[in-house]
Amino acid sequence: MPRRRCDCSRRQRLRLHSACGLDRRCAVPNVWVLALSLLCASLLTVGFAHGGDRITGRYFATRSEVIARHGMAATSQPLATQIALDILKKGGSAVDAAIAANAALCLMEPVSCGIGGDLFAIVWDAKTQKLYGLNASGRSPAGLTREKLIELLGSSKKIPSLGPLPVTVPGCVDGWFELHAKFGKLPMSEVLAPATQYAREGFPVSELIAYYWAFGSRLREHPGFADTFLPGGKPPKKGEIFRNPLLADTLEKLAAGGRDVFYKGELADVMDAFCRRVACHLRKEDFARHTSTWVEPVSTSYRGYDVWELPPNGHGIAALQMLNILEGFDLKAMGHNSAAYLHTLVETKKIVYEDRARFYADPDFAALPIDKLISKEYAGERRQLLNRQRAAREYPAGDIQWQHKAGTVSRSEAGVEPAEHGLTASDRATREAHAKLGGGDTIYLTVADKDRNMVSLINSNYRGFGSGLCPDGLGFCFQDRGELFTLEQGHANVYEPGKRPFHTIIPAFITRGGKPWLSFGVMGGDMQPQGHVQIVCNLIDFGMSFQEAGDAARFYHTGSSEPTGEVMKEGGTLSLESGVDPEVVRTLAQMGHRIQEAVGPYGGYQAIHYDAANDVYVGASESRKDGQAAGY
Repeated sequence: MPRRRCDCSRRQRLRLHSACGLDRRCAVPNVWVLALSLLCASLLTVGFAHGGDRITGRYFATRSEVIARHGMAATSQPLATQIALDILKKGGSAVDAAIAANAALCLMEPVSCGIGGDLFAIVWDAKTQKLYGLNASGRSPAGLTREKLIELLGSSKKIPSLGPLPVTVPGCVDGWFELHAKFGKLPMSEVLAPATQYAREGFPVSELIAYYWAFGSRLREHPGFADTFLPGGKPPKKGEIFRNPLLADTLEKLAAGGRDVFYKGELADVMDAFCRRVACHLRKEDFARHTSTWVEPVSTSYRGYDVWELPPNGHGIAALQMLNILEGFDLKAMGHNSAAYLHTLVETKKIVYEDRARFYADPDFAALPIDKLISKEYAGERRQLLNRQRAAREYPAGDIQWQHKAGTVSRSEAGVEPAEHGLTASDRATREAHAKLGGGDTIYLTVADKDRNMVSLINSNYRGFGSGLCPDGLGFCFQDRGELFTLEQGHANVYEPGKRPFHTIIPAFITRGGKPWLSFGVMGGDMQPQGHVQIVCNLIDFGMSFQEAGDAARFYHTGSSEPTGEVMKEGGTLSLESGVDPEVVRTLAQMGHRIQEAVGPYGGYQAIHYDAANDVYVGASESRKDGQAAGY
């Protein structure tokens, strides 16, 4: 009988042939080809890769939800979750516990976050029955002009991801103290004490963080990095004890001297001297001028629920724009993760990200059309662009005018070249190498207390370990958020001195009937609005539990136009987790989507639901990270 190669995809072969007894050459008789293909597809479809079977819930759920009466914390590290609970049990507020957990994560996940990075938060205050938003992101150096930056870049037309040029003022510390002043109960010394103790005594490095930390060895030549993060010249492995006494000293100084010691005092002096030595343009005056901004969260209604995000310079409103468009489709009838469903979400993302590329920027430098962008009427206009049968190669941004301080402009008037065409081979190599670190570049956490206050908080270095620059003796890296500016004159997000760059980290919140329903987030760069939307649809359209909503297979689309100047011309690339039916993958490819395999870029979800009927909290933490939800 003639023999031929199996029709199974590479992904199916790698996952399934050890189970069906075939080697990877897959030499099988013709008569078995169709049967084997169907077997492979069916095994994947029923969740073969998950191993164990659960009695309750959907097959892909990794665990049950956590339910507790008095308090709840969900973070990406079990040790940080326990710290948050300890603070709650001592009488601390949700914000106290969130700061304590965040400080611990600055130690335990330095790839992902740190006090050299930025912070955003949404707080539900039970006393006033309203949401408060905090933008604690930093600004570019006041002494570095666009013209000087271009001169320093030479032939490159893109701000690099490493070194001194992408560094912006760290906003995290000021964010902590702003949150604490408004919603804290315990003294800051008590809030920061657990992280300080762990920094001095050490903690065992967890599996996923050890994986990302290993890529940090390539940053060993950056000033201060090896001394801070490569003990013995090597990144720590899973289970090894890592200590950061320099960070412990810094946290103790913050606890004693407050935020001013960081922005105006001793630590500012150290950072100023370091920046001068390594050709970074931040100065003590930049730190001293820094302030966080309390902002009004913005929302849209989605099938009876109000979904809340923070306004730009972040991209939270992209999730609201997507939901407004998707509300016009019967997603439930399409079926979860069907070809029609995924195609609709991906094309919606591509449409919205064109607006994101053109309009999202620091509102202090441009009057942005936020109300228009998140309106139902505008969503109706944009919905008409979506082709239900084919994947589009490109979409136009909305025809909306916005006001820059110099007057009314649009990208078409600016006459600039897309940024990607200005990248040198060296630029691309550096960005690709650093991207491997970027998979672990943010932490998201949420905490709720006995008084029914809730906080949704996110902190990041931007790419893994940020700029790679560690100021002398302080125990942390400066972020590299300035990479997200564009150099295109006339663009809303063009680099300017003292300006906040476009930002990717976004906390989220859902209310129902004016009451808290869910505090949640999905960390992970430009995955975040895509992740928020998939979580919302899983919960509201498909009735999943809060744990199932996070565990369900996700898509991740890349290659859209960007606020940094890149332009989508080929439709981008679609990555799908292995839990998506192979027949769906094939159908999407036939519809024109460019499919690629990818493991890891699908974000990390934490959530706390307030169940008002039973007066309890329900927590969830997905299995893609090392995290844990726990309560008491």
